[in-house]
Amino acid sequence: MNGVIKVTNDKPNVTRYSRKVGRMGNSLGVSLPKGLATKLDISQGDEIEFIENDRGEVIVKKARQNKLPEHVRPEVLEAFFDVFEEDEGILEDLRNR
Repeated sequence: MNGVIKVTNDKPNVTRYSRKVGRMGNSLGVSLPKGLATKLDISQGDEIEFIENDRGEVIVKKARQNKLPEHVRPEVLEAFFDVFEEDEGILEDLRNR
């Protein structure tokens, strides 16, 4: 992905970061500028949340990290949630019967 970035400080206490959207497999992705990643205290493997408010603005913040029990591997839990999301309609249909 291209690391093109434009940073502008057009208002006091406001920094705007501009990035190009790139292809990541079948999805689209945007890399985070190092300064923003530092401010958010995130690193590779962390989760971030995108929160859209009623004005259409999107807020990016670090997701709260929950500690998994020792016997649960993160990749197994992630696979479970992927399957659940894919089959959510089927599960909903079963619940409504």
